Amino acid sequence: MKRPIKIPDVLNRIRECIETGRYCDTSHSKLRKSQRQIALTNVLYILSHGYHEKRKDQFHLEHEDWTYSIRGKTVDEKDIRVVAFDTDGMLIITVMEIARGDD
Repeated sequence: MKRPIKIPDVLNRIRECIETGRYCDTSHSKLRKSQRQIALTNVLYILSHGYHEKRKDQFHLEHEDWTYSIRGKTVDEKDIRVVAFDTDGMLIITVMEIARGDD
């Protein structure tokens, strides 16, 4: 199987999904946000204002698709990474706070 190409400008695609409401927060993401006390508003802020961590992107054979890592700081200075992937819209897969030195 040949891997699909990565979305060339994934940040624009993600931001378009947010603006049009074409995103879904998965049950895994909801659990992680609850455990890590990160609100959906912070996740959407990171996705709208963060940067693409290309080296953290991964191809998942079972889904035959890429996941993309977006990172940024919340208004209260938490360093957050959000992992999402593209379908017809966007699925928010997981959310984590990055501790200093855990790049």
